[in-house]
Amino acid sequence: MLELADIVRAAGPAYVHAHAGRLLASQRRALDDIAECRTPALGGSLYRCTDCGALDYRYHSCRNRHCPKCQEDRAQRWLVRVEQRLLPCDHYLLTFTLPHELRAVAAAHQRIVYAALLREAAAAVLRLTDDRAWVGGQPAILAVLHTWSRTLEYHPHAHLLVSAGGLAADGTAWVRPAHPRFLLPGYAIAPIFRAKVRAALTRAGLASAIDPRVWQHRWNVHVQAIGTGAQAIRYLARYVFRVALTNRRLTRFGDGQVGFRYTRARTQETRALTLPVDAFLTRFLQHVLPRGFTKIRWYGLLSPGRRAALERARSLLATHTATPRAAPLAPLTPRNETPARAAEIPGADAGRATVATRHCPVCHRGRCVLVRCDRRAPPSRGPP
Repeated sequence: MLELADIVRAAGPAYVHAHAGRLLASQRRALDDIAECRTPALGGSLYRCTDCGALDYRYHSCRNRHCPKCQEDRAQRWLVRVEQRLLPCDHYLLTFTLPHELRAVAAAHQRIVYAALLREAAAAVLRLTDDRAWVGGQPAILAVLHTWSRTLEYHPHAHLLVSAGGLAADGTAWVRPAHPRFLLPGYAIAPIFRAKVRAALTRAGLASAIDPRVWQHRWNVHVQAIGTGAQAIRYLARYVFRVALTNRRLTRFGDGQVGFRYTRARTQETRALTLPVDAFLTRFLQHVLPRGFTKIRWYGLLSPGRRAALERARSLLATHTATPRAAPLAPLTPRNETPARAAEIPGADAGRATVATRHCPVCHRGRCVLVRCDRRAPPSRGPP
């Protein structure tokens, strides 16, 4: 199967040379990591089967968050951890989109604009939910940044998973939305969000780089009921750990052209798009996040400083509802895409047998144990 790494190895050096001086350090790092992922460049680990004794040497993953081969294991671990934090109630998915007039500023000042997008979207929700006309309590909010469209074009937006209701200010009651059929109307959130983003970018000194007409346009906020917490987190996990382009979408690479499939949002029709390799890599790299930037953030009752209030809300909800335990998590690996390798064990001592999480590929009975770890270079460990 054609992989993004194949394209990066073949066309990456020429691309880096042609764009020297314009590539960000994070973009150059992503290209290097993807090219070296699961190759001798990063070393590997030797495993032995506990049943048949067969040896299996596996190359290490780069663990870069933009690499299509390195997200599956992280998604499963994140699902288990976050599902335990969500409140046992219905949730809504709110999508906040930056207007196209702000995209050039966002691309040039990624860390500032992305942080403002997540922070001010959550602030707009908290301001409205504090009003009893809509809720009258503080909800739990999980925010996730996305920057791409289905054709890899630059499209910064934030997905917010918001609980259907909130904890009253005095902590004595869980307050349900005033309107049982919806949480908040998009038309009411959008102007608040717009005003807060404008204030944030003005404070950051970016006002002179922005066309002032953007503040007069109507902004878009989409609100969608998504179901219980367990259902919502499975839905959102595909947003959290999906990279801009998965290997299964690639169709061809040759004669300086790259082809990939995408699905139209309105019709759900699958289409094909072919781009020159230079344009393809440019589209992919514009979605590489600044190093150290956290694209998953918690607000409201999910804020780190609100753990006591979160547990109070959980206990109040438990007295009114009996939520069935979620079904076991299904793998998120798309059809026809190779799953990630077993988890690596950094710093393992040579000869020390440590049980891995993978069955023997030869006999399919025993489990593989680590006997030697050869690490050539430290993996990239970007935050989620």
